[in-house]
Amino acid sequence: MGLFLLKRLATLVLTLLGTSVVVFLVLDILPGNAAQMLMGPDAAPEAVAELAQQLGLNQPAWERYTHWMTGLLRGELGDSYSYGSPVLDLITERLALTVPLAVLAMALTVLIALAAGIYAAANHNKWGDVGVMGLAQLGIAIPNFWFAILLILLFSVRLQWFSAGGFPGWTEAAGGSPGAALKALLLPALSLAVVQAAILARMTRSAVLEVLREDFVRTARAKGLSRRAVLFGHVLRNAMIPVLTVMGLQFANLLAGTIVVENVFYLPGMGRLIFQSIANRDLMVVRNCIMLLAAMVVVVNFVVDLLYAVIDPRIKAHDI
Repeated sequence: MGLFLLKRLATLVLTLLGTSVVVFLVLDILPGNAAQMLMGPDAAPEAVAELAQQLGLNQPAWERYTHWMTGLLRGELGDSYSYGSPVLDLITERLALTVPLAVLAMALTVLIALAAGIYAAANHNKWGDVGVMGLAQLGIAIPNFWFAILLILLFSVRLQWFSAGGFPGWTEAAGGSPGAALKALLLPALSLAVVQAAILARMTRSAVLEVLREDFVRTARAKGLSRRAVLFGHVLRNAMIPVLTVMGLQFANLLAGTIVVENVFYLPGMGRLIFQSIANRDLMVVRNCIMLLAAMVVVVNFVVDLLYAVIDPRIKAHDI
């Protein structure tokens, strides 16, 4: 287990290092000038050049990259050009919304998808299977931003059960409460979960059906175990490896893909922060936000690799 974990950690570190290089190079060669954006189009070239020097934009690329990486290691992300506050504070504030939103959306995805996928597999080639897979196909075809608008029209405009947008905050000091905050995140999470649940339900059904055809399942049935006992006691564990793969990718996608939904519901999360920072050419915020999201994706995949070894020890033995 020690060698397996060491190899995965080495892969994690190398992936993050390569990601940092790609993120920096891509953003560094983008056209435009943060100093010009802050000063305005009519600003004198001398003033723009002076501001660029103050922001360190006139330094060589390798020097800026080194400064950025050392700051990341120390937890110093610099100050935002447009917000005038530390980037770390901005990100921490926005993560308090984006992470719970992604977790809630993933929880809804897992609950809906596992129930639908297992039900469809248990009723293979019956009307229940056909109906669930038809709904799953429809869910895959629906864009989440369009579904978000439908949810707003139904539950906010017509029924008036939920607010159409905004976020009250988690504490009374911020003007909200945990209950009000979760209620504000429910519709956005549901709009994110629909497409992901449809994909995961199809994967769950396929994985369960494949395991149901294995010899050990027929042996368990021949010993007198009920179909339900075999399904939940033997089949699910062996079917979870491909399902976990998709779940890991989906959670990473939820963390990094909330930009559109956060803008639809006017939520002050990471998505809106990145969107506004791109519009303001605030590369300091954009660079750190993208690197953080990329790191989250890599870490999620690392955790999924470890879960593989827990579910099926043969993977760990083969890797070693």
